[in-house]
Amino acid sequence: MQRSSTIFLRLAVLAMGAAILAICVFVLPIGIRVEEPEEYRPIFAGLYVPAIPFFYALYQTLKLLNYIDKDKAFSKLSVTALKKIKYCGLAISACFIAGLPWIYQAAQSDDAPGLVVIGLMFAGASLAVAVFAAVLERLLRSAIAIKSENDLTV
Repeated sequence: MQRSSTIFLRLAVLAMGAAILAICVFVLPIGIRVEEPEEYRPIFAGLYVPAIPFFYALYQTLKLLNYIDKDKAFSKLSVTALKKIKYCGLAISACFIAGLPWIYQAAQSDDAPGLVVIGLMFAGASLAVAVFAAVLERLLRSAIAIKSENDLTV
């Protein structure tokens, strides 16, 4: 039962990774090469920066699922993976927040106020992932501490 749920989660993680990789390889270069709206070029080029921590977070997620399959879910390795996922989420959020001035400038010149909301949405989503990973990390640390206390009393 547990194995099948991790297989589904692995497939979901790999699908997300494949989708973002396809965007980075096929869509972003087209957006950078288009000559007409030049104010979008730095935005398209800047989208490669948050892709780096995104792929690293996906790698850490796959490692975490590996630990779960090997019954090492309550270990320091899992806590470390969650901590790295948290930092990746914060880095992605910081990248999108740092890119908001360029998004705002493009939205002003193109009269498209929804672009800023989309940038904030990506920053908020990655921040939510970071907060969720931080909460899981804290819960896992508590569970490991309780487990080690129980192991000592037996």
